[in-house]
Amino acid sequence: QVQLVESGGGLVQAGGSLRLSCAASGRTFSSYIMGWFRQAPGKEREFVAAISWGGGSTYSTDSLKGRFTISRDNAKNTVALQMNSLKPEDTAVYYCAADTTYGPLTLEKGAYDHWGQGTQVTVSS
Repeated sequence: QVQLVESGGGLVQAGGSLRLSCAASGRTFSSYIMGWFRQAPGKEREFVAAISWGGGSTYSTDSLKGRFTISRDNAKNTVALQMNSLKPEDTAVYYCAADTTYGPLTLEKGAYDHWGQGTQVTVSS
């Protein structure tokens, strides 16, 4: 069983930065595809970014490239999302997710079989 715990959310002014972190249990973390998703009130959960097991490949939503960066530290079983130049429209609950099925790097939320509880990010204007 894999457990994911997000941290680092909070309230920030537009233009500011936040760094989200996700701590994962499990001895085979280095073999998981890891992703970040977000869900704003009244909207579907949407893909933000994903990273391959070794960290050599990343994939992110085009609209967020240049502002959001995903990274991982397999020695610490953590994955991070650095968010810069935040905008009010980035306000959402951010979820960490793991694909433990050895699938390809993907933005499809159905491919991720473990999810964290989420952390709230609120960007004020």
